[in-house]
Amino acid sequence: MKKIILALALINFAFSQSQTDSKLYDIIDAVSEERLRNDVKTLADFGTRHTLSDTLSDTRGIGAARRWIKGQFDAISKDCNNCLEVFYQQDLVKKGTNQRIIKDVMVVNVVAIQRGTKYPNRFIIMSGDIDSRVSDPTDFTSDSPGANDNATGMAGAIEAARVLSKYQFESSIIYVGLSGEEQGLFGGQGLAKYAQDNNWDIIGILNNDMIGNITGVDGVIDNRTFRIFSEPVPANESERARRARRFYGGEVDGISRQLARYVHKAVKTYMPEMNPMMVYRLDRFGRGGHHRPFNDVGFAGIRIMEAHENYTQQHQDIRTEDGINYGDTFEHVNFPYCKKLTAVNAINLASIASAPPAPKNVGIGGIVQPSAKFSWDKVDGAVGYKIYWRDTTSPTWDNSRFVGDVSEYTLDGIVVDNFFFGVAAVGKDGHESMVTFPNKIIR
Repeated sequence: MKKIILALALINFAFSQSQTDSKLYDIIDAVSEERLRNDVKTLADFGTRHTLSDTLSDTRGIGAARRWIKGQFDAISKDCNNCLEVFYQQDLVKKGTNQRIIKDVMVVNVVAIQRGTKYPNRFIIMSGDIDSRVSDPTDFTSDSPGANDNATGMAGAIEAARVLSKYQFESSIIYVGLSGEEQGLFGGQGLAKYAQDNNWDIIGILNNDMIGNITGVDGVIDNRTFRIFSEPVPANESERARRARRFYGGEVDGISRQLARYVHKAVKTYMPEMNPMMVYRLDRFGRGGHHRPFNDVGFAGIRIMEAHENYTQQHQDIRTEDGINYGDTFEHVNFPYCKKLTAVNAINLASIASAPPAPKNVGIGGIVQPSAKFSWDKVDGAVGYKIYWRDTTSPTWDNSRFVGDVSEYTLDGIVVDNFFFGVAAVGKDGHESMVTFPNKIIR
């Protein structure tokens, strides 16, 4: 009888792994297009949010903008019984640090932390940029509404906080407005260092930079596709890891790439109408974003953004030339699309924050054998583990097997030479950790 009960329990659990969490559908529905519209309009109406702009006015400049953002986070926290820790994180950047810093400036980030119930020092981050610019990156007085770049990403982070603060999660979520992006990614550098100094365990950062445009400069109109940029391997990897990769593979399996795959899978599961486009590059060609400073020190980080940019509306003085209206103004933002990409972030924040930590010390073996062998350290909160594998040329994890609450397993009939593999931890509600690529060889 006990064996029958155990078998039924395993069947029920295995069945649950193929189902979705209805809470995530509720989160998608709760994202408000109207609130995003209002927040982007408010941010654009500060005139300019240039990093070097006015900090004293209540109506114009980056100082007014960041105080308003903090006020929004404070109001959200009040509505959820003070569930957010809201504060400024700041660093002084001296004149001449680069050509875009023409005077001393305090780069101020606005941070809101929703603490996890089980892992309060383990964080998944959603960021947007506060600052804006026109054609001349040192012009801090001209109107620079920055409606799409990047009031949309900032509004998205605020809206995600509004929606997700109604729930509790095992891991912590950080919603942050980063400053100094256009002047040299200074806000991200400051927060990444702050995270290191305070021993934060960062799962990853979802950097949202321009999530509101559907009409490309190339004439393409697309309200479903978005890009996920991720670097292949950590920038600070060891020489030993680099040498091992020559023999065992993993050229596209760093922690940022696993985060990108996680987002891709969640979107295909919960928002199948969307088309997540993974781009195997740190960022756009020769350009940068605020996930990079986190990557630089070894944290996972990706950039989520629109698929089709319109360069007449980026980093432009507001003007009309040859019948073209230049400038990043409010009327160009597509808010139904902005809502979709905000929801993309929200469900991934919720899923990652609901999952157990990823397994560590994942070993792989099976050299000259007709099977692939695995071992890993069990993690707290996992009720089982899932082995993933894919063709070496595939961008996504295409095959998987749930193997139960074990710390080693052998996939019979699978030749280790022909695939890449990884292991994820599975929580009681079916939420999975990011996949861990094997980091040691077993015999």
